[in-house]
Amino acid sequence: MFKEKRSFFERITGSISVNDEEDVVTVPEIKDDGNFAVSAKTNDWPEEEPEGELSVDVYQTDSEIILQSMIAGVKPENLTISITREMITLQGKRERPSDAANDDYFLRELYWGSFSRKVLLPAEVEPTECEAFEKNGLLTIRMPKIDKEKTQKIKVRSL
Repeated sequence: MFKEKRSFFERITGSISVNDEEDVVTVPEIKDDGNFAVSAKTNDWPEEEPEGELSVDVYQTDSEIILQSMIAGVKPENLTISITREMITLQGKRERPSDAANDDYFLRELYWGSFSRKVLLPAEVEPTECEAFEKNGLLTIRMPKIDKEKTQKIKVRSL
């Protein structure tokens, strides 16, 4: 057997998480005599894997906003970054290596599976000029701020 790490909330409150094998749903039914009866039915819907939330650091300088996140173990083809002027969205998947069978673990703390994170940016950025790079598992995304004070003078041409 392996021990799964308890969440921060579970450690503070002393509660435990309960994993039910199947969900039971009560469903009201109308009987032939017009009365109601409540019966229990199991939920046969396929369970979706919970999606993790990626941890990030975001800071800004006078000219840009920088986002950093640890993405060690994530293949570049399994990572999607979408940037608008006001928001950045990171989505990806960290695939579990198949070195050991589930029964061989006695401690399991690493997160494997799908993750995502949306961050509302403190200032507008220029999405076409953003750049992202990864070094030693640390993803860094540099997003230049839009200079709203900047003015551009243009000349009028005669046609």
